[in-house]
Amino acid sequence: MAFTLKEAKETLKALEHQCKLLTQQQVTFITALERMRENAHDRIKPVSNLAQVQSYLDYNCNNSTDRGIISLFLGVCKNLGDFCVKLDALQTETRSAGDIIQITMKMLSPTYDLTELRAKYPHDALNHLSCDEALNFYGGIISLIPVVLANVREAVSRLAKLHPLEGSSGRHYTEDNAGGYSHTQSTGSQTKVTQAEEAAKPAWRPAGRFHTT
Repeated sequence: MAFTLKEAKETLKALEHQCKLLTQQQVTFITALERMRENAHDRIKPVSNLAQVQSYLDYNCNNSTDRGIISLFLGVCKNLGDFCVKLDALQTETRSAGDIIQITMKMLSPTYDLTELRAKYPHDALNHLSCDEALNFYGGIISLIPVVLANVREAVSRLAKLHPLEGSSGRHYTEDNAGGYSHTQSTGSQTKVTQAEEAAKPAWRPAGRFHTT
């Protein structure tokens, strides 16, 4: 049976909940990456793509807490990628969601370079990184999910225009000629997607220099 717009909205709700759980554990995520990079003797360059994170998990993880948070991150990325494939199939011949889905799928590919990716207002993911070193090493990988989630929200909103009683508005990111990302704002009515009200408590947060502000 074909994927429907109603199912897309329900799936988006579930994905928003997963992303919220991950965001609540950002310090644990950064600490896990830091520990695995140290185990891999790979602390010179920033974490630049998903394949690198997967490699850390496969070969440099010796802590159950680290394994759990990294697995959650990679699982959310996979779920977002699968959702993009389904959204792409919903598009009509007129490409009702534009190129935003293709851009997002590209960003979620294992070897896509995330080094220069930065989440912009209203996302505050980067504000939780406590120092310049963390920002330089982890800014791209931390920005991935907030940017992707903003894009899929916008894609669902655009696809909702196919229904005569629904409109869309939102913010999305597009790749510019320099390889960076910018955001634009569209106007119109919008069917709001309610985020999950309940969220699990953050996982154990190890002591160290990484902390939320």
